[in-house]
Amino acid sequence: MRLLLFIFIFLFAVLQYHLWFGKNGLQDNRALVEEVNIAVAGNAELVNRNQMMFSEIDDLKTGTNAIEERARNELGLIKEGETFFRIIPKDER
Repeated sequence: MRLLLFIFIFLFAVLQYHLWFGKNGLQDNRALVEEVNIAVAGNAELVNRNQMMFSEIDDLKTGTNAIEERARNELGLIKEGETFFRIIPKDER
């Protein structure tokens, strides 16, 4: 009877070892959950960036205000009748 009890205790210990430290055990599970959380956070940032890009594309396709704003900022567009002022900062010496 004692031998059977020791065999059961040994089997239980081996199973516990595999559960905690073996392949696909709890430690591997925790690492995978952490990787999934990092991937989900990265995907959320990319989804947000894509939504901003799609809204900007829609603005450029449908409205002239977005195109005019880009031309003013990137190309230096000046309409007729407007006065252009350039402000040059002083040298700090």
